[in-house]
Amino acid sequence: MKYMLLLYGAQPAEPQTEQAIQEEMDEYWPYEKAITDAGVKVASDALQGVETATTVQVRDNGERVVTDGPFAETREILGGYYLIDAPDLDAALDWAARCPGSRRGGKVEVRPILEFEAP
Repeated sequence: MKYMLLLYGAQPAEPQTEQAIQEEMDEYWPYEKAITDAGVKVASDALQGVETATTVQVRDNGERVVTDGPFAETREILGGYYLIDAPDLDAALDWAARCPGSRRGGKVEVRPILEFEAP
């Protein structure tokens, strides 16, 4: 079963220093190795900051509305994801708990992937 681990954290009040970014990445490298070596990682990426986001909405009349920024104002931002293939929800939750994104005020949302058969 595939699960999406969505990594949420606080929006930084100020731009992070290179040292802070490196320290955070140093926490992720062992996790990245463990999830890859275990053979459960399908994909993962970090996302650029919310200031780079663009939101698209198509109204009922077909009008396309494009706005800069994220969909909703929030203190938490989606910072990245892992797509994993785990035997069950308990295994996916274990991987989420091991993720550095689940610490220091962050959280990891675990959601099963809906898979459809093409007609």
